[in-house]
Amino acid sequence: MSDQTNDRKIEHIRAIENDPSTDRDGRYFDRIVLTHRALPELDLAEIDSAIEFLGRRLSFPLLISSMTGGDHELVRRINTNLAEAAQHCGVALAVGSQRVMFGQPAARSSFELRSLAPDTVLLANIGAVQLNYGFTIEQARDAVECVGADGLYLHLNPLQEAVQPEGDTNFRGVVEKIGAIQRGLKVPVLLKEVGCGLSPEDIAAGYAQGIRYFDVAGSGGTSWSRIEHHRRDDGSDIGIRFQDWGLPTPVALKCAQPWLDRATLIASGGLRDGIDMAKSVILGASLCGMAAPFLRPASQSVDAVVEVIERVRREFVTAMFLLGMPDVATMRNNRALIVEER
Repeated sequence: MSDQTNDRKIEHIRAIENDPSTDRDGRYFDRIVLTHRALPELDLAEIDSAIEFLGRRLSFPLLISSMTGGDHELVRRINTNLAEAAQHCGVALAVGSQRVMFGQPAARSSFELRSLAPDTVLLANIGAVQLNYGFTIEQARDAVECVGADGLYLHLNPLQEAVQPEGDTNFRGVVEKIGAIQRGLKVPVLLKEVGCGLSPEDIAAGYAQGIRYFDVAGSGGTSWSRIEHHRRDDGSDIGIRFQDWGLPTPVALKCAQPWLDRATLIASGGLRDGIDMAKSVILGASLCGMAAPFLRPASQSVDAVVEVIERVRREFVTAMFLLGMPDVATMRNNRALIVEER
């Protein structure tokens, strides 16, 4: 089972590399038209894009979202390059699922990133459904300790598990077990989908268990359903049928509006540039996650990742300037900046 989990990590990367359509490129944020200030009354050089998240200062609200981890040189190179770039640029980083390291100890080193990123936000990551398959609070603590993490993502992926040939599909009772993990850790649990969106009912269920951080992770970006399709050998096209299933990220953010005064939202799923980030913040997100734009650069070098981060930062700050927003707090949940939603 452990070897299978490790091999699956590489199969996922290869599927993304070989099939550009795993990125659904929904461009749902393009339907949102923002105002434009021809007289912004700001000096572009003085705009403050920095935020505080989990007690650490970030240069702007970017999270390099969960991608991978395991016992393979490619995986180690990707995570090392991401961590060093995140530290250099002052952005957050979440690792891929750490389940593999509990069955294959050699995979552990791919998640030991704190020494490479001593000052920025790092998030550990485990699939919530594994709480129904023997995963314990001790292992959750170990996952956090391994990364040196500021928080633990418990990711929700029922569609991926349903399509995956060897998927774990018993989600019954997971909500209460998520609460037990939240209460047993010294760092916060963050609840995250993986590309189908969190509904208001999902947020309500997590909130009732003490969760205060929610990554809506909507559709429009990487389709794990389509990725798992490439791993099936039974002729089924179920992964293709469901490749666009779910709530687009802007819709998920709007649905989560009632929770803004009580919880912290993270936007991911289909964000591709700094303009999408600005729109996410306007819709209430405190942090914005991207993964696909960083995968290829991360397989190359730290400098390649830094180049993408700096491009996105320029785009984000330029959008703030053109909106007349001097800082992120002024822009967050400022729905008056939306002129039209097509």
